[in-house]
Amino acid sequence: METRLSVAGQAVQPILVMFPLGLFAMAVMFDMADLLGGPTILGALAYWNIVAGLIGGTLVTAAGTVDVMFARRSRDRRLGVLRGLLNVGVLVVFAVIAMLRVREPERVVSGGLFAVELLALALAGFGAWFAGEVANGRSPAFARAAVGNRNY
Repeated sequence: METRLSVAGQAVQPILVMFPLGLFAMAVMFDMADLLGGPTILGALAYWNIVAGLIGGTLVTAAGTVDVMFARRSRDRRLGVLRGLLNVGVLVVFAVIAMLRVREPERVVSGGLFAVELLALALAGFGAWFAGEVANGRSPAFARAAVGNRNY
């Protein structure tokens, strides 16, 4: 899939995706350390990593939207929309996690919310892998079936 947003010949969206992915991963690590008995400041650090990841994820989604809007082939547009839906799904889950943590005075996470956070991080990792495959021109089999021949 071609990109319209590039700096020095390098696509912007794949570069930007690493920031929220790293911030979400650090949030999970801080929460794990907090749940294992670390200082409560780790919960606050995890919360602010999630907030920063949401801001970065919004930029990634905007860059991906520009790429999808100017895609020439309908197959690329469909793959781009699928990639965008994965990204938005991750952002929604982490936004809900952040909103639930606002009510806590120390911004700490419970065990159940931590499990949801782990699943959201796994979904983010899958979305990053999928975006890399699409950017390199290789679409996984499930994506080929999802965007296959549309005769309607």
